Amino acid sequence: MKYAFVDTQLQGYPLSLACETLGVCASGYHAWRERPAAPRTLEQQRLVFLINTIHQRSGELYGAPRIYAVLQAEHGYEGSEARVKALMRAHGIRAKTHKKFKATTDSNHKQPIAPNLLADALNQPTAPNQAFVSDITYIRTQEGWLYLAAVMDLYTRAIVGWALKPRMSADLVMDALTMAWFRKRPGPGLIFHSDRGSQYASQAMRRLLGDYRMRQSMSGKGSCFDNAAMESFWKTLKTERVYLQNTYETREIAKSDIVAYVEMFYNSERLHSALGYRSPNRFERDHYATLHAQKSANKSSTKT
Repeated sequence: MKYAFVDTQLQGYPLSLACETLGVCASGYHAWRERPAAPRTLEQQRLVFLINTIHQRSGELYGAPRIYAVLQAEHGYEGSEARVKALMRAHGIRAKTHKKFKATTDSNHKQPIAPNLLADALNQPTAPNQAFVSDITYIRTQEGWLYLAAVMDLYTRAIVGWALKPRMSADLVMDALTMAWFRKRPGPGLIFHSDRGSQYASQAMRRLLGDYRMRQSMSGKGSCFDNAAMESFWKTLKTERVYLQNTYETREIAKSDIVAYVEMFYNSERLHSALGYRSPNRFERDHYATLHAQKSANKSSTKT
């Protein structure tokens, strides 16, 4: 341990003086430096390298639980999460800290209110394209506010539709819904759930939902829990991306950055604890792969 202290803390001093101060000999220090690293040390160095690589790949957003999940899935790591956490602490590797997120909803209008279909346990999705949830948030830029509407598949947690505009109007949510419909082409009867905002309750929005043969659902009055999945996404987006940028210079820069986060990281890479530490896209692929395997197995058993 004294040799290691000389190596890390006393390199600014003459070697002879450093060794004399600690009561060790210079020849012993040189022998220690030339000694091959122990297998445990090499394994630990590799683990720290992998931890740091995963951390950087996430944009420095992942903490120990998600890094541990990636190590298991991609590198066959068999150690404990506690060890990953200890190594991260020892090497100063930590997830970025963020501001608190505050969500707001404007429901002061006289438009019709749809029932809360998701309050019925029988309507909880068991596959993709059975229930979409949607909400609006705002992004500050030096040019003024930019409003973002997003549509999430409640089963996979993937953002399947989005729209960004300088005004919070009905066409904002309609454009997000249209993108979701064209990308996923769900069958009739899908539940489309939102808060009671005037944009979602508008006649134009209700007509579009009818065209897509979707069933409209809205949260209970004053309840933020009915749309918890979307609120969670806003918090993730803002703390992991928006707040780290301070204030965007232009709306176009903000749009490009947010779309890149959603499509290139959140949907395809970011591990979601509710999905067993898989990304939304991976979770959906696994769902259909399991379904295909079950159908194949059923066909085989029928033939025999």
